[in-house]
This record gives sequence, structure tokens and C-alpha cells, in this order.
Amino acid sequence: MVHTANSVIQSANIPHVVANILSARGMTAAEVAVFVYPDYLRDLHNPMLLTDMELAVVRIERAARLNEQVVIYGDYDIDGITASAVMIEGLAPLGITATSYIPDRFEEGYGINRGALELLQSRGAQLVISVDCGITSVDEARWAKAHGLDLIITDHHAVPAVLPEAIAVINPHRAGDAYPFKDLAGVGVAFKVVQALQQRLGTPAEGQEKWLLDLVAMGTICDVVPLVGENRVLATYGLKVLRRTRRIGVRALSEVGQVDISKLSAYDVGFVLGPRMNAAGRLEHAARSVELVLTHSTDTAQAIAGELEELNRQRRADQAMILAKADEMASSYEDDSVLLLAHSDWSHGVVGIVASKLAEKWQKPVLLAQVLGDRVKGSARSVPGFNMVEALRSQAHLLEKFGGHFFAAGYTLPVSKMGELRLGLNDYYRATMLAQTAMAAINPDISLANMEQVDAALMDSLEMLEPYGNANPRPLVLLSGLRVLTVRRVGADKKHLSLKLIDAMRRPLSAIGFNLAERYAGLAEGTIIRVAGTLGNNEYQGKTSIQMILSDISYE
Repeated sequence: MVHTANSVIQSANIPHVVANILSARGMTAAEVAVFVYPDYLRDLHNPMLLTDMELAVVRIERAARLNEQVVIYGDYDIDGITASAVMIEGLAPLGITATSYIPDRFEEGYGINRGALELLQSRGAQLVISVDCGITSVDEARWAKAHGLDLIITDHHAVPAVLPEAIAVINPHRAGDAYPFKDLAGVGVAFKVVQALQQRLGTPAEGQEKWLLDLVAMGTICDVVPLVGENRVLATYGLKVLRRTRRIGVRALSEVGQVDISKLSAYDVGFVLGPRMNAAGRLEHAARSVELVLTHSTDTAQAIAGELEELNRQRRADQAMILAKADEMASSYEDDSVLLLAHSDWSHGVVGIVASKLAEKWQKPVLLAQVLGDRVKGSARSVPGFNMVEALRSQAHLLEKFGGHFFAAGYTLPVSKMGELRLGLNDYYRATMLAQTAMAAINPDISLANMEQVDAALMDSLEMLEPYGNANPRPLVLLSGLRVLTVRRVGADKKHLSLKLIDAMRRPLSAIGFNLAERYAGLAEGTIIRVAGTLGNNEYQGKTSIQMILSDISYE
């Protein structure tokens, strides 16, 4: 068995360090080879396996044949934005000029609402196709059916006990659904509809659908779905398309974000392009981001990219304010296993980002919300081992509305129920005991006694694991026996830690620890330490060096 596994690894030309990392993460030798070398034709599943896909294709073909008015109803985050654009462009070769409708986060809230359906029907819409939303819209679907407005729902969020009555409800999480991969983002489900249309109707032409993969990669990476299986294929090929994208809007956005689009990485998508596209929906209206990715006008692209850059600056300022206050409040609930915090000054368009940062710092699930009169509206972010949407489901009797998936969710409830929700979530945490894995000791992917193997060859090997993301994190490297040459506190607020380290042979390593300055305030020059973190290439003044992003320091 070992000989066979080694033969597979060797024949695929996979470095031992990569094979060892993936094997330790539970993959067989065959799975390792497929993971390292994903193949578009081999590794994508048949879209017709999704429940109701046949019904959706038939209804869309009818819309094309009868020249009906079609509206794509999306969500206001980047998954919904990109899914809307994928569906609009995917329907165009059929002769369908679909329009986009995205609800206003502040006036309408998440998901399909009846007022929007009434408006769309009054404007002549005959078919509404949802993307990245709709799976909980039971009442809205019932109204649409009663009033002759056809509805196709495509979504990827947790499925409720009662499904909406629609022409088709496409969601890989549906009970009994035969689709092999369950973790598609909303944009991934939209792309499967396009693939199904191609398979059954012959349009778009074979191979042309790949030009949509830049959008698929953006939505998939930014929605933090697991970057394994089919998502890895879509993200890998999508990044290739992104680096030579035809979209002048995406190119304009990369320019204001100061990233080289020809070298775009998953990190750039998640932390540069994504936040700027999301900024419109967080502070104003996501329709501008949809217009950005669809426009063929250079002037429009540059104008919208500039707007998004400014909105993103404002978002960062709001985020910093909320983070400071929320972190202070979190200290008052130090004994809680789940943090539930709310304030009237916190925009519910921004709290999700802050919740992510607090979950990372406190290593706890975090629910952050804005108080809006007698109601509370917020976002939740989780940690490994704790299913946030199931936790909220356990408290459904307190909530007016909720939805999401394992790591992220949204919710609304009366202010008067906040205390009960806090107690209920903490009781659920203790009862399930699932989240204890988040507190586990550091388990490195690579352990090294010195710097000898930290070189360009190692970095080239690790690059084979990209794109990194949820379920495929950057490998955690443990380095022992390093001496501290210099210690500096850096950053505008001096919260970051910058180290120059050497091993016994005086081989150097630069390291940066974000928000670690206070935790290791006593670290002194000359100290022998062990460090854990991730490795990356740092480019400065035309020179490239290896740098570690620290996650932990211990003394030897």
C-alpha cells in the first residue's frame, strides 16, 4: 500500500513536503494528485445532478423562446454580485437580456421580499431567478405563484424544513440531492445553471463559459467556502482567467487597489478586490458593483472603481471605530464561550467584518449587531468546529429571521430577546462541545529544527497548494532554535511585532506578528525562541526574501 501511494506521488511529480502536508490533512495519494493538479474537464460534476436543474433549464428555454422579461435577483455581497453577473452573461447567448435586482441592505434587508416582487412584476417581469438567496423565502414564493410570477431559486445556504414553492429550487444542500459536492458558493450554483444550459441547449458555446470563471473565483474565494473539491477547480482556473480578464471594471479596481492583475492571488481577491466590491453594498447599494463587472465603458469603470475605493476608505474607518468599542465590550464577557454584542452606532453593513476579526482574536464565535429601535440586526462569524447556522437554528424561537452557513450567518431579533439569545447560544456551545477544537494546541504542518530547508525550493513547493482559503489554509510552519536579533513594535498604533531572527548557523529570517506586540511585550533580543506561522515571499525595493507571518511564539 505504501509503495503504491509513493508511486502515485512520484509519478505525479509532487514534492514530499506537499504530499506529507496533504496526507496529514486526511488525503489519500490519489486525492493528493488530484488536489495538486486540478483539471477542469475531469473534476467538475454534471450540473444535471442538481435537483430541479432540468425544470430550471426548461423554464429558461421557454423564456428565451417567448422573449420574456427576466430579472436576476441577487444578494448584496460579492457572492451575490458575481452570481448576478454570471447569470446575466450566461443567459445572454440565449437571447435573454436579463436585468439585475439587488435589494437595498438598509431599506429591504437580505433575501427576496414581496415589495420587490410586486415592483418587478409591475415593470413587466415574467421570470425571476434568484442567486445566492431565496431558500427561506417561503411566503414570497407563495405570493409569486399566486400572482403568476414565475420564480427559480438558486442558493447555497442552509435549507429550512419547508422549501419555497417555485418552478425550481436549486441548492446542493437539499435533502436527497444527488450532486456530489455540497459546498458551492452562490456564484458556483449560478455557474452550474450556465453549464446546464450549455449541456442541454448548446449555448454558450463550449469553452466560452470559462470566461465567466473570473467572477466565479471572486465570489467563491470571498464567500469563504471550502477551497477544496470543485471549489478548488473553479478558483484555480478562475484566477488564471482573472489574471488576463477582459473586464475593464475589474482591471480598474485592481489599479485603485494597487495590485498587479497579471500576478493576482487568492489573497489579492479576498483582501483587495473583494472588500472594495463589498463596500458598495455595506455602505450604499451593491448595484454599482454589478455595473462595474458588467460595463464595457472605460469611463464608467474608472468612475465606479474610484467610488468603491472611497467607500472602502469609509468602511475601514467605520470598522476601526466598531472594532475598538466591540473589543472593549468583549472584555466584559470574557467568561462567555460565544460573544454577543450590539450597539446602536454600529452599521449592520460593517459588523460582519468586525465579527471576523474578533472571532480570530478571541478564538470564539462572535455575533455583532446594530440596535435599530426595538430590533437588533447583525452578522455572526464562527470558529472551527462550531456550526453557526445550526447554533442559530437552536435558538430559532427567539429570532425573527436568520440564515447562513457553517462559518457565517445573519440574524434579526427583538432587543428584548438579546439576553435569552446570549444564554441560549452559550448553553448550545457547552452542550455540543464542538468548538473545543478551536482551542487545540498548535499542530504544525511542517516542523523544522533550523533554517536550512527554508529556501526558494520550499516556497515553490508550497505554491502548489494555492489557492489558499477555508479548508485549505496556508501550511503552519514550526521553527525551533532561533535567536532574536532585533525586536521592534511597528505600525501606526505600534500593535505589530517585527523580528529579525537567526538560527545556529546565522541563517536569517524576518518575521512579522500582527497585533502581537502586547502579547509578547517582554520578548528581548538574544532570547532563543520557537516560532509558528506561515511563510510568504516579501518583495521590497526589487528584492525578494522569505518572511514569516507569526501566529505563536514560545521560549526554549
